[in-house]
Amino acid sequence: MQHLFIEFVFLIMIILALVMIANKLRIAYPIGLVLGGLILSFTSVFSNISIDPDLVFFIFLPPLLYEAAWQVSWKEFWRWRRVITSFAFPIVIITSCVIAFVSTALIPGFTLALGFLLGGIISPPDAVSATTIMRQTKAPKSLVSIIEGESLLNDASSLIVFRFALAAVITGQFSFGEATLSFFLVIIMGALIGIFVGFIFYAIHRWLPTTPSIEIVLTLVTPYCMYYAAEQFHFSGVLAVVCGGLFLSSKRQSILNYRSRIEGGNVWTNFVFVLNGLIFFLIGLQLPSIVEQLGDIGFGTAIWYGLAITLTLIATRLICTLGASLFTRMMSRFITVADPNPGWKSPLIVGWAGMRGVVSLAAALSIPLIASQGQPFPYRNLILFITFVVILITLIVQGLTLPWAIRKVNLEDRFAPISEEKQEVIIQKKIALYSLEYLEENHIEDLRSNHLLGVLHQRFKVEQKYLEDELTEENSFIEQPLKAYQGIYLQVLDHQRELLKAMNQHAEFNEELIRKYLTIIDLEEFKIREKMVVEVG
Repeated sequence: MQHLFIEFVFLIMIILALVMIANKLRIAYPIGLVLGGLILSFTSVFSNISIDPDLVFFIFLPPLLYEAAWQVSWKEFWRWRRVITSFAFPIVIITSCVIAFVSTALIPGFTLALGFLLGGIISPPDAVSATTIMRQTKAPKSLVSIIEGESLLNDASSLIVFRFALAAVITGQFSFGEATLSFFLVIIMGALIGIFVGFIFYAIHRWLPTTPSIEIVLTLVTPYCMYYAAEQFHFSGVLAVVCGGLFLSSKRQSILNYRSRIEGGNVWTNFVFVLNGLIFFLIGLQLPSIVEQLGDIGFGTAIWYGLAITLTLIATRLICTLGASLFTRMMSRFITVADPNPGWKSPLIVGWAGMRGVVSLAAALSIPLIASQGQPFPYRNLILFITFVVILITLIVQGLTLPWAIRKVNLEDRFAPISEEKQEVIIQKKIALYSLEYLEENHIEDLRSNHLLGVLHQRFKVEQKYLEDELTEENSFIEQPLKAYQGIYLQVLDHQRELLKAMNQHAEFNEELIRKYLTIIDLEEFKIREKMVVEVG
């Protein structure tokens, strides 16, 4: 047990080192982790580590989906709902069909059921890589919202296709009518179970005497309960987590207090970072074991199959996204759509952002070794190898070229008439103005008698005056005083820290209180530096 724990710590340290290298090279960290794992797979350092599909589906997938649901803007999700659902369902099904027929024609002895199985495995793109790259390159928010929304639903639709195809391979029977009915039943019931479990946790947060620590632990437990409840009844655990997560995310201001939101956000950010790091690194480590299992199929032949299917997959997604743009333009004559003229640039980037990841590999690994009547599952090892090739090529080729493609097409966010920097200034100005009005209308006597409130009132006035000037064209005169103010304020905060550290040396001061005020200073520095970043941008 001790040896296993030391190995795990060593693994985390390597992952952190690879992420730092990726950040230094300015590439998305999932790409760096996969490449690092691939290089280390040729050594014997982690030869005993492998991915357990049950572990991925139950331990890794629920929290990753839940965190994604909390990060997605419900307003943006609803705005782009038609685009997101078309990518998550029709495009996944079209991709599965294309892969099914191409693989059947390409691979001797490959049945249509096996083709659909492969299609269901490799059809869902991985959002972590795409959104990481898009944020680094400052891609339009609308594109990021579409990619994030798609990622919440495409895992569910692809895994449902995978489930039906797997049953068809094992039993040798497939009924289209029954499969269609089961498809919608799995989706609808999975969503309802997720919302139901979400409402139970909403009631716990809302009406029971919880503390910030309890609330944070509850958020960690919630996705597992949603996933397990749906899977127990053979419905979609993925959709349960997504729908339940979206429901609770919309209620975050009423179920979590300020401490829970701040501390919980920090916990989840680091928790998800570690999970993603482990998964992408482990993907890279799988190559030797996958190659060893190819058996009678030659390595060169398997590579050829993998390359051909990868190219088919990329081309199909590009055709679908560009086709969806044309379809949207046509339908805009009859119904109201979010973007009546999507053009070709945004669909091209969304199509090229279709890197595959952990869900595909976990699905491939979950294929049973034995099919029926004790016979080995046909082409299991080849499917696993093709999946690995698809993940590797899409992550490296598309992942490394996506920033270049975004810059080359010169995308503009046509749905943000006000720049993000200006939006921030307006928000801050309105907060300061509203605060001033509230104090002057409701506490005018207190402002005169309480000097502390007077200082607060003056601070809001200064902030409001600065922001008012910032929104005008002629604001250059305030730039230098502002920079001087920010620089000196940061120096004052550093001196405050030194004072608190010195005070902590004396026995009469409680260290917990010292840490509390150090945290307050950190939050104040965060606010100042965020403003500085906005001004530079």
